[in-house]
Amino acid sequence: MARDLGLDLVEVAAAASPPVCRIMDYGKFKYENARQAKESRKKATNVVVKEMKYRPKIGRGDFDTKTRKVHEFLGEGHKVKVTIMFRGREVQHPELGRRILDNVAAAVEEVGRVEALPKVDGRNMTMVLGPDKQAQARAKKAREEAAAEEAAAADGSEVETPATDASTDTPDTTEAPAAPDTETTEAATSAAE
Repeated sequence: MARDLGLDLVEVAAAASPPVCRIMDYGKFKYENARQAKESRKKATNVVVKEMKYRPKIGRGDFDTKTRKVHEFLGEGHKVKVTIMFRGREVQHPELGRRILDNVAAAVEEVGRVEALPKVDGRNMTMVLGPDKQAQARAKKAREEAAAEEAAAADGSEVETPATDASTDTPDTTEAPAAPDTETTEAATSAAE
């Protein structure tokens, strides 16, 4: 019967009694399954763990640059492992590393949250930050509100600006005779020399 229709006879459930078979186009069936698998992989999120390394005696500029990069990684949806590397006697002062990790967490609190608290691992202190969608949404909303307020303030100042422009036009005409006086003064000083 399957051959007459130009289709395939496919065994669907071999363990059932009696075995279940289905008449279908097997090539089309495989193609649709492959497409569905590809779509599901496309929708799945790949969480990548990025790592940023700091030192206890890091300068302000380096700290800002690295923290900006951590902020960017969290904004993209990646997890970030922040590592403080101690050298020599620096390991005797873990509070320095803890202070840096606290500063990093405070700097990126609008896009991420601490997933694993700081812990000492040999000569390193590590902390894991993860993206926080709710905090990102709150920060985005706050930025939009600030932009709306700025726009409203700019609209209000633009209304006043034409009145100021009109008042500045009038003084410009009165100041025109003052310009020759400065030229006269300059000519007098150059003649005196």
